[in-house]
Amino acid sequence: MMLSERYRQALDFAFDLHREQQRKGSGVPYMAHLLGVSSLVLEFGGDEDLAIAGLLHDAVEDQGGLVTAEQIRARFGEKVAGVVLECTDSPSEPRPPWHERKQAYLAKLPKVSEGAALVVACDKLYNLRTIVSDLQSTGDLVWDRFSGGKAGVIWYYGELGKHKRAPPVLARQFAAHLEELQTFQETAG
Repeated sequence: MMLSERYRQALDFAFDLHREQQRKGSGVPYMAHLLGVSSLVLEFGGDEDLAIAGLLHDAVEDQGGLVTAEQIRARFGEKVAGVVLECTDSPSEPRPPWHERKQAYLAKLPKVSEGAALVVACDKLYNLRTIVSDLQSTGDLVWDRFSGGKAGVIWYYGELGKHKRAPPVLARQFAAHLEELQTFQETAG
C-alpha cells in the first residue's frame, strides 16, 4: 500500500492542531505520539484511513471537541471521523472525573469497530511502552503526570490488557510491556 496525498494533509492537520502540545511532563512534542500510533497502525495492517485516524485519534478529545470531529469528517471522510470518535473517551467539556471516564471507555471498547479497535490498541501499546521507558529513566516521578496516579494507571492498563481485539503480535507486545510495568512496580516497591 502506498500512502496518498490525504495522509500528508492529515499530517499537516494534526500538526496544526497539536503543534503546541507536549507529552505530559516529558517535554516531548505531542506529534511524536501521533506519528508513533499511526506508524503502529500501518505496521499492524491498517489501511490509510486507519493510519489517518491514528494521527488524529486525540484531536477531538484534546483540540476542540465535536467541532473538530466535524472538521475531520469534512476533510477525511466518515470512516476516519467515526474511528476518531470511537477512540475518544470524552468529546466535550467539562470532562467527567478520570476514573469514571476510564470506566466508561473500557465499557465501550468491546463495541467499537474493528478499525477503531486497532487504533486503540496501537495507542495504548505506544502509551504503555512510553510509561515503562520513562519509569526506567525517571522512576516514580512518572506518576505525577497522570490524573489517575500510580494505582489508577496500573489498574487501567491491566483492564486494557483484558481486551482481546488486537492482532496477536500486538497483544503479545502489550502483555510483555504490562508485565514489565508490573515487575518494575514490584521491584520498585
